[in-house]
Amino acid sequence: MGDAMETLQSSDTVDLDTIRSKINQVLSEFSDIGSLASEDLDAYLGKVKEELNSVESENVRISNEIEDLTRSYIKDSSQLEIELEGLNCSLDCIASLGTEKGKADGYVDCSSDGEVALLNAKADYKFKMLELSHQIEEHEITLSSLQNLDGILKRFEAIEKIEDALTGLKVIEYEGNCIRLSLKTCIPNSESLLFQHKIEDIAESLEQNHELIIEVVEGTLDLKSVEIFPNDVCIGELIDAAKSFRQLFPDTSMLETRSSLEWFIRRVQDRIVLCTLRRLLVNFANKSRHSFEYLDRAEIIVAHMVGGVDASFKMAQGWPVSNHALKLISLKRSSQYSKEISLSFLGKVEEVANSLDAHMRQNILSFVDAIEEMLMQRMNTELQSDISSEN
Repeated sequence: MGDAMETLQSSDTVDLDTIRSKINQVLSEFSDIGSLASEDLDAYLGKVKEELNSVESENVRISNEIEDLTRSYIKDSSQLEIELEGLNCSLDCIASLGTEKGKADGYVDCSSDGEVALLNAKADYKFKMLELSHQIEEHEITLSSLQNLDGILKRFEAIEKIEDALTGLKVIEYEGNCIRLSLKTCIPNSESLLFQHKIEDIAESLEQNHELIIEVVEGTLDLKSVEIFPNDVCIGELIDAAKSFRQLFPDTSMLETRSSLEWFIRRVQDRIVLCTLRRLLVNFANKSRHSFEYLDRAEIIVAHMVGGVDASFKMAQGWPVSNHALKLISLKRSSQYSKEISLSFLGKVEEVANSLDAHMRQNILSFVDAIEEMLMQRMNTELQSDISSEN
């Protein structure tokens, strides 16, 4: 049984490495998904589906082998318990017979031949007792090994379930209800996205590495608590949503193929992609004459404009990957040079700014430049109006 388990673990490790290699090969062949033509995208999806079918077939094979090992464990354990019970009974009987024989020795006047036979019988009893004791020890060792194998099977099944269900993931440690994961997230290098935001050179890494320490509810893969390192991505809302996963997806058939852990990891990777792209755009915008801040938790970008006005922008869901435009939510005076600007004036600029072309409002730098131009035009208009009224 132990040899079968070692063979299963060895073969599955090779198979998993092979599957990961195939998936990485497909991803490398189609690294720039955003610029693929329709026929190339169909070819990409076809290859992904082929690899997915391969993974699913492998999962079925592993599950069947685990079921066979489990059935064998249950059968062997039951048989061992029966044999141990029988051996214990035999040992008790032999011990009882030996005691009775010893008592009879005190009342029997034996000849020399009878004494020899009695001594031989005692030796046979002792040898039989020793042999049975040795067999009991061997069976107890075998039973303990089977119990350890059961624990290994359960741990192997849980690790396999996690690694096969998710991508970019490696289980570093799994002890009790605590799972330590290494999460690698590849940031899509979309030329259309870079062109839209006028980015030429990317200094940041397009691969982000994080480590997650996850505590799950006992007996399930439902989340109880999560820590992420480095803590540069806000995942609080995702944790709350994952905890209520069964309420979000009450369909029993869906729960058989998905878990809150799988859903959570996918959402964390999506969040890492968005945060990395947003920081990339903000860092690029900081090369301009304005200064920008990215507030991840609030999903807000603050632009400190040269004229002493701070503009706060609310990012739409999925920005900048999605085509949704930014929304200007406030204009505030931030220096003594802008104190003379009235709040009503800033309110009018804010209203007009949010009615600008959606394509312009998708680019943070273009949006800020347009707002600055509007401020200058309106200030000049009001200044000329004041001069005319004085004359």
